[in-house]
Amino acid sequence: MAYGDVKAGVVGIGFIGVAHVEALRRLGVEVGGVVGSTPARARAKAEAVGLSTVYESVEAMAADPSIDVIHIASPNQAHADQVRVCLAAGKHVVCEKPLALSPKDTADLVATAAETGLINAVCFNIRFYPLNHQAMAMVAAGVIGEVRLITGSYHQDWLLRDTDWNWRLQPEDAGELRAVADIGSHWLDLTRFISGKRVESVMADLHTVVPVRRHPSGPVETFAAAGEDEDLIDEVMTSDDAAGILLRYEGGGRGAVTISQVSAGRRNSVGYEIAGSDSALSWSSERPDDLWIGHRGRPNEILHRDPALAGPEAAALIAYPGGHVEGFPDTFRALFSRVYRDVMAGKPAQAPVYPTFADGHDAVVVTDAVSRSNIEQRWVTVQR
Repeated sequence: MAYGDVKAGVVGIGFIGVAHVEALRRLGVEVGGVVGSTPARARAKAEAVGLSTVYESVEAMAADPSIDVIHIASPNQAHADQVRVCLAAGKHVVCEKPLALSPKDTADLVATAAETGLINAVCFNIRFYPLNHQAMAMVAAGVIGEVRLITGSYHQDWLLRDTDWNWRLQPEDAGELRAVADIGSHWLDLTRFISGKRVESVMADLHTVVPVRRHPSGPVETFAAAGEDEDLIDEVMTSDDAAGILLRYEGGGRGAVTISQVSAGRRNSVGYEIAGSDSALSWSSERPDDLWIGHRGRPNEILHRDPALAGPEAAALIAYPGGHVEGFPDTFRALFSRVYRDVMAGKPAQAPVYPTFADGHDAVVVTDAVSRSNIEQRWVTVQR
């Protein structure tokens, strides 16, 4: 499908904003311009990725009649207001997670988007490793039987040292939760998507492993480190570096997940195992082309990512033949391909496979319950 008649704008031009730009270009979507934290920073980053137009504000981008879709990849605290501006201007919206910092805001955005009829999506891109759609289809078809236990983890090491720093460590920009909201929300969305089960209640234990961090006075890019010769500021930390969470799912299933941004050697490792009454499924982003299928009475299997072997749900997302690895950047391309099909159609599909604002709301109500559980040290029911 050709997307040449559609023009997108991107708000935020850091690590993830650039990933959006590159994926859109691979699809053939014209990126009309960007908005940055300051016009000067935006111009420097725009020049680096070959973009000529820099808007002074989100309002200016939203007012441009040539822009059809706006991608929000700014710090978390800005998402809700920026999404509202874009929807009010009649723009389709793709927002990075979290959709907003509070369930009240996410519920309002779901309702507002529904009233407008505009396409809305949240960038839970981990869904779009093709074998995760394969796993979803297998669970939905009853291949593994009744879902009984969902376990897994999302571990990184980019905040291991006390000099590691980024806006995600500042509650005024990212919110009170950090590791759970930042990467744990991806795991929660992924396993809900695959299992078809929503989390009903949680018991959480959050940890601030690095109590004091040292950082420069200026901004630091995601995954970048402070320079050795810089004067550093000491800052007491309150947000979570790591977490352990017990989960109760609708239908009686149980689960457990560990979240960490301080696990040495794990650059970006997300994985799950879904145990059913007949079989089990396991996948890891460190081996994204393999889906493990566990059996009791016969040998286990490894299904490789190959359009000739996968079901139609996964095969539709695979862009290269078997043996040609697809990775993290490809997940953005695959996700956006489904969003922009609806943009071209002029309305949302009846049952989108991409995460919508409703999915973004669900992730926030679960992480809100996680926060309350940690504070109160008890099981907390998810409020929907």
